[in-house]
Amino acid sequence: MNSTNFLQQLFGLDGQTAIVIGGTGVLGGALSEGLAQAGARVIVAGRSESRGQSRVDQITQLHGEAMFQSVDVTSRDSLQRLCDRARQEWNGTDILVNCFGVNSATRYEEVDESDWHRVIDGNLTATHLACQIFAPAMADAGGGAILNIGSVTSHLPLSRVFAYSASKAAVVNLTQNLAREYASRQVRINVLCPGFFPAEQNRRILDDQRVAQIMEQTPMGRFGEPQELVGAALLLVSQRAGSFVTGEDLYVDGGFTAMRF
Repeated sequence: MNSTNFLQQLFGLDGQTAIVIGGTGVLGGALSEGLAQAGARVIVAGRSESRGQSRVDQITQLHGEAMFQSVDVTSRDSLQRLCDRARQEWNGTDILVNCFGVNSATRYEEVDESDWHRVIDGNLTATHLACQIFAPAMADAGGGAILNIGSVTSHLPLSRVFAYSASKAAVVNLTQNLAREYASRQVRINVLCPGFFPAEQNRRILDDQRVAQIMEQTPMGRFGEPQELVGAALLLVSQRAGSFVTGEDLYVDGGFTAMRF
């Protein structure tokens, strides 16, 4: 067996259907393309049709197969329609990536209830709703993999992202509890925790001084590139490479977490 065949057998996703909720964003878009290049049919799900269709076009140019589906992550009905479309179009969902995210940078004394609930609902409640819809459907179909997205702030504090950090820490805890619940039903559920990447949330909350501090605290001395999440994601969603991995929180952060121990 040559190395190409070995890696394909270990990490290849041929014949599988993947949904990336938040695939219209920077990180979700990179994960959508990575899953497609590994062989999966990808439904790019998000709010922006123009950005979603642009990502579908990029996947097509890479000789992958993809479609766009509009979704509201705070709506159970909208998420159910997404699940139903995957079943109607491509015979169900093998892989779900919950890669949406909402953030806010406000001094703690100034965080109002509406902003708090917006972030908690957009990160934690939305993840719960998607898992509650897709995990049973996967279990009934014989199994699957769910990859939630946490954050380096799930474990370490960062100034002015109080609701975000709390929501992402809860996503890690929810993932671990769901992994235990569904392990016997052949649904693996893991969480990928990125460090600092050039995503929309970071651009909005980090000024030049904070960027310099993060660079100094990160042993690799830089922000991550979106495609650097793909390898870890493939491990966690692969039926073969990740077959005995569930309930794991995997940090891709350039050493930021290790630096803080």
